[in-house]
Amino acid sequence: MAADLYGEMQLEAHPPAKRRWRDYLPGVIVTAIAALAAAWLADHYAAPLVLMGLLIGLAMSFLSQDKRTHAGLDLMSQTALRVGIVLVGARITADQLVELGPLPFALLVLIMLAVIVVTVASARLFAQDRHAALLAGGATAICGASAALALYSLIGDKRVDQARFTLTLVGITVASALAMTLYPVLAAELQLTDAQAGFLIGASIHDVAQAIGGGFSFSPAAGEVATIVKLTRVALLAPMLMLVALWLGRSGGADQGGAKTRIPLRLPWFIVGFLGVAALNSLVAIPRVAQDVAATGAQALLLLAIVATAMKARLHLLLDQGWRSFAPIIVATLASFLLSLAAALSL
Repeated sequence: MAADLYGEMQLEAHPPAKRRWRDYLPGVIVTAIAALAAAWLADHYAAPLVLMGLLIGLAMSFLSQDKRTHAGLDLMSQTALRVGIVLVGARITADQLVELGPLPFALLVLIMLAVIVVTVASARLFAQDRHAALLAGGATAICGASAALALYSLIGDKRVDQARFTLTLVGITVASALAMTLYPVLAAELQLTDAQAGFLIGASIHDVAQAIGGGFSFSPAAGEVATIVKLTRVALLAPMLMLVALWLGRSGGADQGGAKTRIPLRLPWFIVGFLGVAALNSLVAIPRVAQDVAATGAQALLLLAIVATAMKARLHLLLDQGWRSFAPIIVATLASFLLSLAAALSL
């Protein structure tokens, strides 16, 4: 049978055909409590929110052994994620692409494609699976953990197991936190202009908040450029997901006779929703209050998805992953930085 292209595999091998609303409560409640704890720690200790969510989720992974939590964890790790991606579209407008300009936009597209290709091509050097490399490269090229979650919903847990996916999330989050600290310092040492530094930081740091924070730590002007560049990268999430879905659909899987089975390409509803909200925001000025609510909602839903995903991970399998498992993340991060620096210097 072909792998689960759209992430519909449930944590249970044979979930019931029909669930009642109270079946979801145990998993939803523990996920919400863990997410609130992560938010409190991130707010009080200036720690990356995603990293706190991952660590607390992993610490509470023993709860996933209780079957009563399965329905709620599945709901949080799948449906909450997809609704959150739709709400991310409220950040995007066509004016941002116009303001960026054709040359920087073209450079961003080339960087995105190059990072993914280089990461996937390097997988053989480290004896890594190409789908795991695709996950790391795509997440690094776009917007970190949220892109990794969206990609994983396409790739499926038969191509990349839960432990490897969680390890990728941890690696990407740590790399992004380090980049927020190091890249502004490197930009200052290289004596980059505000525009160059803003492009470098916005084009290479994974997480949206950390990219914007890193830009403003260099200068207010660099922060504005980094914001536009980073949000443009977020806008590239939907096209990248469509390309990945097309590639996975064409590659398909092998049937019992060893022949390739093509999987028809279906555009996931959350990609359509993302594009629809972005188009609406471009055609009609969404009130600032509604944009803020959508941004907060997207951040909350993505945090819930990250926590639930970490809680579903099996720690003993996670610990069995060797150092080579981090190789695609390292390659993708270095490729993203070097290509973004070269592009920034050309502006």
